[in-house]
This record gives sequence, C-alpha cells and structure tokens, in this order.
Amino acid sequence: MATIQSFEDLKVWQKSRILCNEIFDLITTGKFSKDFALVDQINKSSGSVMDNIAEGFGRMGNKEFINFLTYTYGSALECKSQLYRALDRKYMSKEKSEELFDLIEEIKKMTNALISYLGHSDLKGQKFKVRDNKKG
Repeated sequence: MATIQSFEDLKVWQKSRILCNEIFDLITTGKFSKDFALVDQINKSSGSVMDNIAEGFGRMGNKEFINFLTYTYGSALECKSQLYRALDRKYMSKEKSEELFDLIEEIKKMTNALISYLGHSDLKGQKFKVRDNKKG
C-alpha cells in the first residue's frame, strides 16, 4: 500500500466524499427536499461515512482507526437503509438507487480491506512511531 500522508489520500475517503455529494444532490431536489426528517437523517449518515474515516485517521493509531472504520461501515449501511426508504417513497429512480447502492457496496469493500490491512500491519500508527523514536 502506498504511503498515506493524509486522510484525503485514502481512496475509500474519496469514494465516501462522492457518495456524500451524490446524496446532497439528491436530497436538495424534488419531493425529497420536503421530507425534512429523512433529509436530515441521510445527510448526517452520508457525512458520517467520510467523517469517521477522517477522524479515525486523525487518531494516529491503528486500533483507533479500525474502530472508526467500523463506524464508517455502519454509517454506510445506515445510509443504504435510508436510501431504501427514499426509493419506496419514490424520491428517486430505481436506476439512481442502484448506482448509489453500488457505490456504498464499493465503500464497504474498501473499508473492510483497510480494516484487514491495518489489523495485519506491523506498524501500530504514527503516534507510536513518535514514542518509539523518543525511546531510542
């Protein structure tokens, strides 16, 4: 895996940002925009997908990052469930829902791959690297 300098370098965060923007475009148009409760919920859950990646990365330790990635995974599923409600209420087309479901599936797979990588890595995280250097 390439060296990652910031959370913005992570492909999973980049995909999550696309999801968040796609959701925003969807919820600010048509009948969907008038369902204030669902708009608020799905806006928060889609934002939480990318935000948890950023926050976990910022903790600078693999265990904490993995923990936040599990929140990312859960938020992606929450967003998917809310999209089903939007589809059932006819706020979007079947084609659009399938596009968003595919994007969420891709984010879930990328999240799982990153969790697996971090879980098997000998590197503990940046905050431990700093401490180890001070010892030596």
